[in-house]
Amino acid sequence: MEPIERLLAVFPKRTISLGELEQLIQPFVRTYDEFSEIILRLEAERALEMVKSKGRTTRTPSLAFQYRIHKSRFIEDYHHELQRYQNRLHPAIQLDDYYGKDPSVWNNDVPFILKIDEYLKTHSLPSEPVPAPERSMELVGDEKWITEGDGKKLLERIGLFDRLRIIPVSEPLMLAVHPAKIEEVVQLHLIVENKTTYQALLPTLPDTAFSTLIYGEGKAIISSIEQFSLQYPVKADHRFYYFGDIDREGIAIWHSLAKKQPVSPALPFYRACLQKDPASGKDYQMERADALDAFLAYFAPDEQKQLQELLASGQYYPQEMLKTRELQQIWREWQWTS
Repeated sequence: MEPIERLLAVFPKRTISLGELEQLIQPFVRTYDEFSEIILRLEAERALEMVKSKGRTTRTPSLAFQYRIHKSRFIEDYHHELQRYQNRLHPAIQLDDYYGKDPSVWNNDVPFILKIDEYLKTHSLPSEPVPAPERSMELVGDEKWITEGDGKKLLERIGLFDRLRIIPVSEPLMLAVHPAKIEEVVQLHLIVENKTTYQALLPTLPDTAFSTLIYGEGKAIISSIEQFSLQYPVKADHRFYYFGDIDREGIAIWHSLAKKQPVSPALPFYRACLQKDPASGKDYQMERADALDAFLAYFAPDEQKQLQELLASGQYYPQEMLKTRELQQIWREWQWTS
């Protein structure tokens, strides 16, 4: 897709004035004749259609004062461009995801994709895992591109993140292990948001059906969960449960984590909290409707109503609402595998 067509494809409005076209195309032309030649060609291709009510200029050649942009024309060219690139790129690079995205995403990504293509054609897919900054430097010459830029998302879009053997750079996962459970086929893991709850539950881990107790450290768990398979390299059917504060922030942490690692709310703990008198003072937290809807889906209708009313009033349940003995009893006695 030509640069000018790319710019028109992502122009935020359906119509464009002649003045806006001049600003858009100015970097690519030097004279009015060159500018008008491009506009008239786009008219002839029906990519730009004159808005008749606005009229045309008296200059020669004459141009319309305003045009409708037929972006479907550009999309067709865009898809042809993707096909051309797919045929020349390393076969490990997949462009299917871009067909459903705005061309601007492709425009931003293609310089990096060409660098990745060069790397793969020179070195092929790596056989040894290395930390993200090292792989990032190898791929695009920027050690922060994967961890701090858009590198991870781009590599996922082209189907390469997992195949490039990238060791995530995040804080180590803080966990305690129940040695007797390591060889079980189905293994349970409990993640708790706060340190107080972690310390309260830790002594009773050997008396539970769980293989690990994981300290989430608030939002840190969203990235540190990536370290789980490295720190606990045990092949099993791993099932995760999460217990956090019953407030909008705690629910949002669970929801963000669940997008990366399937994890169920540890319902016995949450339901025990609902039997207590709530605390007040969280009315300042932002509502995250998608997170709340996903969380409520695990609860019975009466519990859903209670939770909605609780959060709407600015009330909440901190994990510390449950005392040590109660936490331990729930964890030890509940039939988690039923």
